[in-house]
Amino acid sequence: MAHSPHAPAAAGLDESPAAAVKPAAGAWPVLAILCFVYVLNFLDRQLLSILAKPIQDELGVTDGQLGLISGLYFALFYCLISIPVGWLADRTNRVRVLAAACGLWSAATMACGLSANYPQLVLARMTVGVGEAGGGPPSYAIITDYFPPGRRGTALGLFNLGPPIGQAMGVAFGAAIAAAYSWRMAFIILGAVGLVAALVVLLGVREPERGGLDRAAGVPPKSTGGQAGFWPTVRNFFSTPALLLVALASAATQIVTYGAGNFTTLFLMREKGMTLQDVSLWYALVVAVGMGGGIFVSGRVIDRFTRKAKTAYALAPAISLSLAILPYLAFVWAPSWPLALAFLLGPTFLNYFYLSSAVALVQEEVAPEQRVLSGALLLLVMNLVGMGVGPTFVGAVSDLLRPDHPDNSLQLAFYALAPVYLVAVALFLALARVLKREEARA
Repeated sequence: MAHSPHAPAAAGLDESPAAAVKPAAGAWPVLAILCFVYVLNFLDRQLLSILAKPIQDELGVTDGQLGLISGLYFALFYCLISIPVGWLADRTNRVRVLAAACGLWSAATMACGLSANYPQLVLARMTVGVGEAGGGPPSYAIITDYFPPGRRGTALGLFNLGPPIGQAMGVAFGAAIAAAYSWRMAFIILGAVGLVAALVVLLGVREPERGGLDRAAGVPPKSTGGQAGFWPTVRNFFSTPALLLVALASAATQIVTYGAGNFTTLFLMREKGMTLQDVSLWYALVVAVGMGGGIFVSGRVIDRFTRKAKTAYALAPAISLSLAILPYLAFVWAPSWPLALAFLLGPTFLNYFYLSSAVALVQEEVAPEQRVLSGALLLLVMNLVGMGVGPTFVGAVSDLLRPDHPDNSLQLAFYALAPVYLVAVALFLALARVLKREEARA
């Protein structure tokens, strides 16, 4: 994947001075460490949905309660805390902030495995959300100061493969450990790995000089302090039609991705007949190939077509989401889990084209000194709506329909999610019209 919060800036620079500047010493090992931490971030986040069936069996948790704990409750803590954490990381030692965050969410993951009832599980998951809010923003900033302009797109693209790798590994290792031992042991073991990773970050990553490689590459110094204040940046984001539309369109897309994704394992096990052993192998492969491939290919597609027309930022996700609808419905309908997984490859690949487009467009549309906060605002809208509404909606609909449809309540809830695809496509098409008008004026 070629796009990142800093990729547009790098692409527009004079390549000759930047090309002469090499990454800072130890840049690639640092990137590997940070990518591993990002993998753990998503791995720990996905464990609850992967192990939903045994958790339900032991703690008596309903679909609606699962939707709230993985959706609205988690999103509120994760999204609202990410902005002050980003502000803190900009002004302090980013490596220490990241290490502390990794340690916190890993310890909270272990606490999930020790939960004796639903309220304890809720408290542990909220703490996971607080910790994970400190994962992304410091990592992006650290990578940017380890790699010079012209090389940040590749570095950040590799870093952004963390989510599909983490989700696939969560399915594979989480389900395998739960099948061999228990769901509790999966949380405890994988949380312990995170505590070791936090120590590796603290001892193995050096805090880089802020902006040092930009100055070496001849990039003019960016304004600091009060030049781009908090509230002016917020007002600019929500008053610019293109920024507001890309955030809303992405949020609608994430209602589908988080709504379906957080219940897919439970759906495959309870209504399609998969076992944890099946999930740990076959569903993990679908996630790795589908989601990972979609994120990688989408970056290349955006790179190619936005050179000709800025509207590609909107049309690429609009087309991919339109193509995803039929295989999604076929996945929900499929009478057996092998056939369901075959159809699931389609939406898993196509659902994530929006991510590269959204991040790159926001970074291109704002001033350089507004990029970090504007990126955080994009994530705030996307995750608060997508993560907050999607799983909550699916769980609530399943609980509502289960008395009359005990054998396929999740299937019907998944069908109810399908119209959101149309909302997302409509919003991306509206964004395309705005971008076209902007190009015409330019």
